[in-house]
Amino acid sequence: MAEEQEPNQPNEQPNTQSDETAQGLVDKIQALGQTNVPKANSDIHVITVIGQIEGHMQLPPQNKTTKYEHIIPQLVAIEQNPNIKGLLLVLNTVGGDVEAGLAIAEMVASMDKPSVTIVLGGGHSIGVPIAVAGDHSFIAETATMTIHPIRLNGMVVGVPQTFEYLEEMQERIIQFVTNHSNVNDDKFRELMFAKGNLSRDIGTNVIGKDAVDHGLIQSPGGVGPAIRKLNELIQQKEAEQGEMLQ
Repeated sequence: MAEEQEPNQPNEQPNTQSDETAQGLVDKIQALGQTNVPKANSDIHVITVIGQIEGHMQLPPQNKTTKYEHIIPQLVAIEQNPNIKGLLLVLNTVGGDVEAGLAIAEMVASMDKPSVTIVLGGGHSIGVPIAVAGDHSFIAETATMTIHPIRLNGMVVGVPQTFEYLEEMQERIIQFVTNHSNVNDDKFRELMFAKGNLSRDIGTNVIGKDAVDHGLIQSPGGVGPAIRKLNELIQQKEAEQGEMLQ
């Protein structure tokens, strides 16, 4: 025989919806320090290249990294998605794996959709080719870019072929940067092999407007100018496509 429920006793059912909402707020506060996250309904996709660019070797877990196997599929998806009109690539990187960085740079440079890059904080080492790979590049006033020769980590085989390999890879970087920016070959080599500018290395550290003056970056500025330029490039692209269809 079923037990009769007392008339004044309410049915006790867990309030799962309010519990999930409260947990969601707690998660946002813990992760971001705020309860609401801005949402943008935009035809521009943003990709960030931060920390160290991770290539074939996995870096320690305490390192903040950008994995090239995560970035490359995103670039392919952007190129294929008709709802995305342009790419905004934001850099604050110390550099990293040379081949991984060049792979990302080549992908950005070969995209048909308009792309704009911004260097915020730093765009060092192999971050330089990525910074110049877009259709237009910006650098913040306080951002820096370190230009230096490439080097190897770990065991090195002491044979002439090793040094020839390094020289060939360095030439690939020089060619890419000079082909996608306004800096000439002689000036870039001068910056790369300068002595006395870096206390523990050979090379040059250029800051903000200096990168523009050297022709490495096209314009000084941050997020606002970069988005305005990207929208301008998107409109130009749409106008060209419209003329081709007529």
